Amino acid sequence: MVAYAREKFYTPQEYLEIERRAETRSEYDRGVIISMAGASLEHNIISANISRHIGIQLENSHCFIVSNDMRVRIPKCDKYYYPDGVVICGEAELEYSGFDTLLNPKLIIEILSESTEKIDRHEKFDCYETLESVSDYVLISQSEPRIEHFSRLSDGAWRLDIARGLEDILNLDSIGCRLSLADIYARITFPTPIVGTLDALANT
Repeated sequence: MVAYAREKFYTPQEYLEIERRAETRSEYDRGVIISMAGASLEHNIISANISRHIGIQLENSHCFIVSNDMRVRIPKCDKYYYPDGVVICGEAELEYSGFDTLLNPKLIIEILSESTEKIDRHEKFDCYETLESVSDYVLISQSEPRIEHFSRLSDGAWRLDIARGLEDILNLDSIGCRLSLADIYARITFPTPIVGTLDALANT
């Protein structure tokens, strides 16, 4: 998604009042409201796939997944984000008398694009990890079957596991889920690698 920033500065309360009346979603970055453009077809397919498969596995669990309409507040960064997916375990803690902003996500999912990858990898990760409830951060590529899974260790450090290729498996042990990349990327067509194309031509 592409972001467009407005020049005027707003308080968090002003932002929330505007956001609750708006027809499109916007994020909040230390006084600046950032309008979010629509996502690609591939982004939406991947989001639906992972939400469905995680949701099925969490049916009898105390955890559940919500879509990208769930706003998350990061107090230490003075920001409000809309992750592409959020898993909540136990009772959801909501801001302002339980209205519409989540305070305690456990697992956060972001689907990468050329316009958001740098922000998702650095700025957003730096803010998400300030939330004590967050134990997992998942980055999903749109351009290839590749998923990066960051899990928080007992000492506060983060461990990175990479699932790559449609035959690989994404293990989300903290919520008891195991997903195949073939399911996550179902209906996604990837470009044919150049090397493979040249090999095929050479054999004809």
